[in-house]
Amino acid sequence: MDTSITDGADRPVRPFTVAHRDVLKIAIPMMIAYLSTPLVGLVATGVIAHMRNETLVGGVALASVIFDVIFVTFNFLRGATTGFTAQSMGAGDRIGEQRMLLSGLMIAFVAGLLLLVFQVPIGALGMAAMGADGAVAEAAATYFHWRIWSAPFVLFNFVAFGWLIGRGEALWSMALQTLLNGLNAGLSYYWVIRLGHGVEGVAIASLVAEAATAIAGALLVLTKTDRAAWRMPDLSAMKRSFAVNGDMMIRSFALLIGLSFFTRQSGFLGIEVLAANTILLRFYFFGVAFLDGVATAAEQLAGRAVGARYRPAFDRTIRLTTIWGLVFAAAVSCAFLAAGDWVISLTAPTDAVATLADEYLIYVVALPLIGIIAFQMDGVYIGSTWSRQMRNLMVISLLLYFAAWSVLQPLYANNGLWIALLLFQGARSIAFRLMLPRLAARTFG
Repeated sequence: MDTSITDGADRPVRPFTVAHRDVLKIAIPMMIAYLSTPLVGLVATGVIAHMRNETLVGGVALASVIFDVIFVTFNFLRGATTGFTAQSMGAGDRIGEQRMLLSGLMIAFVAGLLLLVFQVPIGALGMAAMGADGAVAEAAATYFHWRIWSAPFVLFNFVAFGWLIGRGEALWSMALQTLLNGLNAGLSYYWVIRLGHGVEGVAIASLVAEAATAIAGALLVLTKTDRAAWRMPDLSAMKRSFAVNGDMMIRSFALLIGLSFFTRQSGFLGIEVLAANTILLRFYFFGVAFLDGVATAAEQLAGRAVGARYRPAFDRTIRLTTIWGLVFAAAVSCAFLAAGDWVISLTAPTDAVATLADEYLIYVVALPLIGIIAFQMDGVYIGSTWSRQMRNLMVISLLLYFAAWSVLQPLYANNGLWIALLLFQGARSIAFRLMLPRLAARTFG
């Protein structure tokens, strides 16, 4: 079913304009917020490395991957909350805005509680999947034991960030994200370097940072809500919310599988290829963090246009986010091309790995330009809550990726693996864009 708020044909059209500044006032703060997130991982790795113990570094890295999988899986809470809130805002439905906030918080609470209740089997499954043993497994278990208690706060923050973005208040969302990352980095440094708490210090820093940000977010959200507008979500709203969240969770899984598959296949090509591809994937994730700012602008503005039932604003959102997406993608590609060799020389453990990474750098230079429409369309589909179509197209693109890999890697080794990844992003861009006119026509009548 179409889960966007389009069933109220009797609702009035609420015209509004979309200008370049409307895109940029959301995109730029969110770029800053998203770019600060990878820095926390670097700080955590750096402070543990300061202890001169490779076992601790490996344990934290391994457990961090487990949490990446868990929290990426639940990141749909942010996107769904953004889409529904933006649509309610476009419709001028204050009660709807707060109803969707409450619906998201209820799902986050239940999911967070389940993660705590089942933390032992989740941790055991994660350790087994990562092949952890010995001292590395012990360090990873220590990190997991402390950080898992941050899960309810992490999920609460996903909903709070999504609600603020859905209302177009990107600066407040950036402020909370910056608070979270700043506290995380600062507390990690203090507890590990100054107090010598080791793995526990890094994990507790994340827990305290998430909890403090959740408290700040709750206080901020309360100042922006109307006490008289609080309503419990009705059955239809909950069903719609669960449907969208379920679709987005599958989409997140598919994307995670695609990137994990790339890393796994890199390992089969040799340790040096794995190291080189890991370095190059850091470029990719940096680019994604940067370009997600445009996707977030597309989420809010497209969702608002759907809620307002105003097609001109929707079409204008597509045009402007395409323009700025291509501008920022070109800037990222130029930065990779200009500084890639230098960054590789700083991060490669050996000259052989650096040489390999330089050889394949051209692929990460191409990725932003090939993938930007996919990122933008992610935002449009999330904001419009076209979740079923987004889920299906992501799964189809993933299957095409596997098919391309099965043909190209045996023929071209690592070049084939990278080309398959480019085709994965390109397939997403093309498929999402081709379906857009039909979905828009059906949504706006």
